[in-house]
Amino acid sequence: MYSLSQSVRMRGAAGEPLPSPFKGLTKLDAEFRRGELSVVAAAGGTGKSVLAVNLAIQSNVPTLYFSADSTAATQLSRATAIITGDDAKDIKAKLHAGEFDEYSDVLSKRWWQRFNYSARPTPAEIELHLETFREVFNIYPHLVVIDNITNVEAGGTRNADEFTFSLEGLCDYLNELARETHAHVMAMHHVVGDYADGLKPIPQSGLRGKISRVPSLILTIHKEIDGMDSRILNISPVKNREGFEDSSGETFASYTFNAKNVRLEDIEEVIDF
Repeated sequence: MYSLSQSVRMRGAAGEPLPSPFKGLTKLDAEFRRGELSVVAAAGGTGKSVLAVNLAIQSNVPTLYFSADSTAATQLSRATAIITGDDAKDIKAKLHAGEFDEYSDVLSKRWWQRFNYSARPTPAEIELHLETFREVFNIYPHLVVIDNITNVEAGGTRNADEFTFSLEGLCDYLNELARETHAHVMAMHHVVGDYADGLKPIPQSGLRGKISRVPSLILTIHKEIDGMDSRILNISPVKNREGFEDSSGETFASYTFNAKNVRLEDIEEVIDF
């Protein structure tokens, strides 16, 4: 056990916020702190992975991204588009055509950002890659992304009660992982059917499996579609141990999503109902 004075020395990097590209969320005190677990929940195709890859690439911190939900070609195209501003579709076409050399230099500078593409990673696989990261770079990653939490292979789920317990157990495990490594662990998650269209604010109660007990930060995302090449993503802090929260989801920071270069950009006004 430690005194308060000793705790100053023991905390290490725990609690330090990652550099965030999301000014609107920062204004709402929603920060991605090392040593803590966050959950990002939204309907399929709304923008969970887009938020995660933008945080990883724009913050430019050592990252280990478990991309069970997206292929290497998709994540590589997205990341390259965010870095360069080029069209993600053009980038993917060059990748498939074997004409990707022009991006070699810019990507080689991101050597501390690593991806795993296993469709069903196990906790043992996650731990192995974390230890491998530390062995190679002499540090744990500052950001670990689990995309999606339901893709983690954690045993059978024969009924609804067991499904909920499994998700809670995974959150406990990921929270412990964050504490031990001083990484911020961000897990993507799905929502219940009432919010499956992604078009209305999602409250804390809208998460599948009711897993809100453990994470320090829970964000939900809903979208506005303008019919052009872009859309607006509204990100709500529905749980936040370190600052403002609105469990209804009706308070959110808004971002334009450019489908071409995959970038999220702040809309300065924070909308509050």
